[in-house]
Amino acid sequence: MHWYHFVAYFFSGAFLVNAVPHFVSGVLGRPFPSPFASPPGRGLSSPTINVVWGTVNLIIGYLLVCRVGEFHIRDLPDMIVFGFGGLLMALMLSRTFGRLYRGQNL
Repeated sequence: MHWYHFVAYFFSGAFLVNAVPHFVSGVLGRPFPSPFASPPGRGLSSPTINVVWGTVNLIIGYLLVCRVGEFHIRDLPDMIVFGFGGLLMALMLSRTFGRLYRGQNL
């Protein structure tokens, strides 16, 4: 296995985790921050934009994990790198959105 397979699996985990809040917020009909808002990442984007952005993240995550190398879910190094990418993205999102929504009653 080449080193760049692990890089692809790491970013796949990050993209797949990032897809969740955008897609779910969009499906629920709620505006949510996205890179396309003004200001990017802080302003709110429409639910439609979030569904599209979540889907794009799902596609990129799928392509990175399923089309680069041979990812095996039972291969511990593959899963550790994939999980670490997802965990780091989840922590980053929780800090970022925690600051945005602190003190707001949603």
